[in-house]
Amino acid sequence: MASSYDLNDLKTRMQKSVASLKDELGGLRTGRASASLLDPVTVEVYGSRMPLNQVATVTVPEPRMLSVQVWDRSNANAVEKAIRDSGLGLNPMGEGQIIRVPLPELNEQRRKELAKVAHTYAEQARVAVRHIRRDGMDALKKAEKDGDMSQDDAKKQSDLVQKATDDSVAEIDTIVATKEQEIMQV
Repeated sequence: MASSYDLNDLKTRMQKSVASLKDELGGLRTGRASASLLDPVTVEVYGSRMPLNQVATVTVPEPRMLSVQVWDRSNANAVEKAIRDSGLGLNPMGEGQIIRVPLPELNEQRRKELAKVAHTYAEQARVAVRHIRRDGMDALKKAEKDGDMSQDDAKKQSDLVQKATDDSVAEIDTIVATKEQEIMQV
């Protein structure tokens, strides 16, 4: 077998794409508050951009409210601005070191927008999986051309790469369909 082709490595990379999609979708709002909602937010502090969870603690005191406890009081305004500018449609209210983030009711239009965002994330994940598939197929063609692998072995391996791709894309489709149901649920 060629050293540049490794089916397990390809499968691992595809699973990382799926895991990345799950993380991105975790930040999309559904009807109830979730601390992971603010995971994609980055804050400009100490001269660099940092994830919100590295400068504050996010809790869920009520079903429709998030509470952000900023560790360094001097960062409270930066955290508040980052949440407001995050594109999540949230309007934080600062009270010293604690920032309260009420979650407004999702109207039909906002739900549809969020569903579109979910589909965009899913398409990005599918494209990433297809790029990984292409890398694998290229490695197989090179191995066959260099004489490291017979034509029959290359065909079998390419079928396995295609199956791994199909499985990953099906998993992405399932995840996004579930998230869309969650978003559209009133």
